[in-house]
Amino acid sequence: SAESRCDRDDVRKVGPVKYEFQSLRNLTIIKLAVDYIEKLTGKRPDLDALTFDDPHAYKILKEANTTAIFQVESEGMKKLLKKLAPDRFEDIIAVLALYRPGPLGSGMVDDFILRKKGQQKIDYFHPDLTACLSPTYGVIVYQEQVMQISQIIGGYTLGGADMLRRAMGKKKAEEMDKHRATIAEGAAKKGYDPELAKQLFDLMTKFAEYGFNKSHTAAYAVLTYQTA
Repeated sequence: SAESRCDRDDVRKVGPVKYEFQSLRNLTIIKLAVDYIEKLTGKRPDLDALTFDDPHAYKILKEANTTAIFQVESEGMKKLLKKLAPDRFEDIIAVLALYRPGPLGSGMVDDFILRKKGQQKIDYFHPDLTACLSPTYGVIVYQEQVMQISQIIGGYTLGGADMLRRAMGKKKAEEMDKHRATIAEGAAKKGYDPELAKQLFDLMTKFAEYGFNKSHTAAYAVLTYQTA
C-alpha cells in the first residue's frame, strides 16, 4: 500500500545497508583475453599481480586510442584524455570522476589539468592536507577527501565525517549550519585556525555536488587500465 512504501531515506533510518551489484561485460572480455593468452603462450597472466606502471598502457590513454577501452570510449572522454595526458594510476581514477557535467562546467577539470602541467599554482590550504589533496593536485574531487579534511582539520570521527558528507549532499540549511560551527570548534581544539576550517567548509560545500565516490571510480579505473 501507499502507506507502507519506503524510500531510500526511510530505509537508511531503519538501518539496512544497500548493496549494488553490477554485471559488466568487460569482465568477461578480460577473462576471454586472459584465456586466449594462456592458450597461445601456455602461461596465464595473473591480473592480481599486475602493476599499474606500464608505459604502453598510458601511451594508449595519452593518445586517446581508447576505442573498446572501458569507460573512455566516447569522443568527449578522448578529448579530455588528450588534454590531461594521464601518466599515473591516480590520473585514471580522477579522469573517470571528472568526466561529468558538474566538474566539466565548474572549472574543476581545467584547474586539475593546469596544475598537473605545472601551469597553475597548487594550493593545499594547509601542509597537513598535502597527503590528502596531492593525488588531485589540490582540487577536491572525491567524497572521501571531504571526509578526510573534516577529520584532519575539524577532528571529526569517521562516522561523523560520513554524516557531514551526507548533509552536504542533501543541502539541508539547518544541518549545514550546525556542521559549519562544529568543524570550526573542532579545528580550534586541534590547534587550527577556525577561520581556515570555515573556509574549507564553504569550499567543500561548493564542491559537494560534484564530489564522486573514489572507491567506486578506483574500481572502474582498474578495469580501464587492464583493458588498456
